[in-house]
Amino acid sequence: MKKIYFMIAFTFSVLGFAQENYVSEDFRVSLDDIKASSFKKDTTANALVIYEYGNSYFDSNDYVLKTEVKRKIKILKREGFDNATVTIHLYNNNTRKEKIDDIIANTYNLNGENVVTSNLYTSNIYREEYDENHTLVKFTLPNIKEGSVIAYSYIISSPFMYNYNGWVFQEEIPKLYSEYRTSIPANYDYNIKLVGNLPLTETDIKLRPKCLSIPNPSPQPYSSNNDLTADCSDAYYLMKDIPAFIDEDYLTAKKNYLSRVDYELKTFKGFNGVVENYTKTWKTVDDELKAEPNVGRQLSRSVEADKLLSSTILNEPDALKKAMAVYNYVQDNYTWNEEYRIFNDVSVKDIIKDKSGNVSEMNILLHNLLEEVGVEVKPVLLSTRNNGFATKIFPVISEFNYLIVQATIDTKTYLLDATDSYLSFGELPFRCLNSYGRLLDFKKGSEWIDIAPKEASKILYNATINFNENNKLVGKISGKSTGYHSLNFKKSYYPNKEAYVNGLENNYPSIEITHHEVITEGKTSPDFSESYNIVLDPEVIGDNIYLNPFFVKFFLENPFKLQERTYPIDFGYKDSYFYMISINLGDKYSVLELPQDFIVALPNNTGMVTLSSKTLGPTVNLTLRVDFKEALYPSEFYPYLKEFMTKIVDIQKNATIVIKKI
Repeated sequence: MKKIYFMIAFTFSVLGFAQENYVSEDFRVSLDDIKASSFKKDTTANALVIYEYGNSYFDSNDYVLKTEVKRKIKILKREGFDNATVTIHLYNNNTRKEKIDDIIANTYNLNGENVVTSNLYTSNIYREEYDENHTLVKFTLPNIKEGSVIAYSYIISSPFMYNYNGWVFQEEIPKLYSEYRTSIPANYDYNIKLVGNLPLTETDIKLRPKCLSIPNPSPQPYSSNNDLTADCSDAYYLMKDIPAFIDEDYLTAKKNYLSRVDYELKTFKGFNGVVENYTKTWKTVDDELKAEPNVGRQLSRSVEADKLLSSTILNEPDALKKAMAVYNYVQDNYTWNEEYRIFNDVSVKDIIKDKSGNVSEMNILLHNLLEEVGVEVKPVLLSTRNNGFATKIFPVISEFNYLIVQATIDTKTYLLDATDSYLSFGELPFRCLNSYGRLLDFKKGSEWIDIAPKEASKILYNATINFNENNKLVGKISGKSTGYHSLNFKKSYYPNKEAYVNGLENNYPSIEITHHEVITEGKTSPDFSESYNIVLDPEVIGDNIYLNPFFVKFFLENPFKLQERTYPIDFGYKDSYFYMISINLGDKYSVLELPQDFIVALPNNTGMVTLSSKTLGPTVNLTLRVDFKEALYPSEFYPYLKEFMTKIVDIQKNATIVIKKI
């Protein structure tokens, strides 16, 4: 009967409708939903969430947390077929587990003017044991085509009330309507965190008296009502017209910016008056970490520095030089196994024996050796760029996945990480540049510290050229890089020097490169300096010579391509680029045309690009300077940065000096 009614509803629908008249506030699939063929607000979208609804509440009948989910999705393009495959995560421990019920899923297509409904059968729902604590429930809706509408719903029952379900409003495809409702008994006190930059369309929180009722295990005699009751906080969150979240360069973990609501249980108050605290203070966490076998106890473990370090290191009178030598010793003699497990299987004894270990083992060994030679050191917990920001409001230790060392020498602090053999002293891997970390001080208490690099990373090139007797341009290019730019160059050059030079030649095929030389102390040097000779045939048209002066280009294309970006632009560090070329024309050539000078600045003077060119006697001098004065720019700067980068790419690609032979 339900199927017959559904078909009748479609048959009598009005056929005159707008192309995109989606029914976005109802789970019911309409004829307009099915007939629509595009989404004008985002023509790149391959699928569209028309409607989604979630409702989490405590079921007093069986005393579990239930979450109802409903979703209606339009498949716009073949690339959107993946949205018809649904994966649901269920958690379990040794004694209890989550379960899923009432999975209903249908696909709706048009056959002429008739709606064809394809049902998901129970036999096509699969379970996969992901690990010892997680089970995946998977299904793929049938008969998916371009233009299909899929609708599915299910209910999750969870005995883990402390793990209240969050709700993600923004995902990789746009959404028209996303609604989430919650009902939380007053026994449970949660930290509720709204993440992301998108505003809620509507929100409301109300108190509902006596929403939860359970039998009193110790009833009072002659009482008419012995049930124990609690009020509920009922919340309603709604977000409409949600743009798709699209990855782009200069982004930390996506979950930092996806608009969503998260829950963290603080306390539970039992009807018997007992209060259980789930969210701890940093004072409590510090005490626990101090006694924790994988952190505190390893940090306090003594190491035999006199057996591991050379007498030269041990007898070095300069504290900074001694610290640098210890740091280089760990870099050169121990290898990071690329494991991030900072609270599991940590043993200083094992890494000394095996010469390889995880992040904690590498850097705790560094910490302990520095401490043994008299350097003031403290460990720092942080979350890497790909792992997301650690919560600052309250301690969530599970959000940290990395450990580094802070050393203080002559009142100056250095942040150290020995996992990368190319790092210079005081430099962290790029993966660590995630704004802040938690400095552990087991005597005075932990605190948040800024881990952003203080100095800008730089690239500087200086080219000097002139015409030889064969009317070719010959000269020399000298380059120097510092900071993270230097790190990239070192990692490209030292493993295979020949391949590096071949790469230069491949990047600039019109230029002949000879006598390449690197003038750098080694792979842990804070800078990278190189020079090489060049020869090139200029472009000659008639009596004029056309020369693009940028033999080396900083940016080959604009990395910013979105029309709009709702999350910050995170470069990780401030940086600066400088290019200068001097062309000696002698007495046989003269300049007809130079690129026009200009200055372009970002708002609030947070960045600048300047181009200037001039002649001084027979010499043409041209300089380009690009400065990014901030490591992090808010999303409001995106259109300015996009235009800024367009200007830089354009000038490097199209700048021309016109020279005439006398």
